[in-house]
Amino acid sequence: MASSSSKTQHEEGEKFVPSNEFVLQKHAAFFDLNHDGLIYPWETFQGFRKIGSGIALSTIAALFINITLSGKTRPGKCPNLLFPIEVKNIQRGKHGSDSGAYDNEGRFVPSKFEEIFAKHAHTHPDALTGKEVRQLLRANRTGNFLNGWVGATAEWFVLFILAKDKNGLLTKDTIRAVYDGSLFERLEKEHSSSKKKE
Repeated sequence: MASSSSKTQHEEGEKFVPSNEFVLQKHAAFFDLNHDGLIYPWETFQGFRKIGSGIALSTIAALFINITLSGKTRPGKCPNLLFPIEVKNIQRGKHGSDSGAYDNEGRFVPSKFEEIFAKHAHTHPDALTGKEVRQLLRANRTGNFLNGWVGATAEWFVLFILAKDKNGLLTKDTIRAVYDGSLFERLEKEHSSSKKKE
């Protein structure tokens, strides 16, 4: 089995560096504000605020994400009431009803990403409308796994709110950027520059 971390051992106090191969780590690492390999709810909250999310959505997202993923990314460890997420194990938080654009190790799967647009981008070839996002979610819903479907719905809902363009579209470049983790940095820069203008 491939290693899911760029370091074989992550020593306490050592800076965690996400693997270039496992882009899901890079996606999650944006929220690891002190780069210790752990994401606590307050870091998730601060990360959402940095990308322009309001206080209510940031609070709900932090609670939902950390409570849902903490136990999955910390296998064999005692439950922690601070609900940390271990970035090196983020692929263990994958859920059903997703697009399949990440494989089970957290690597990006280009063919599954392209499939999103081949199957669901009917109005514009390189973008999704809100209606098409809902169709994508219905098409990807697997079995009776409510948790996976709720997780997928929440992810796409938040993405649509924060990253749709002025025409109400989620562009292919934007969705690709969320998968490789670069969208969060871009949204942070945009939010920061808009605050400076105010």
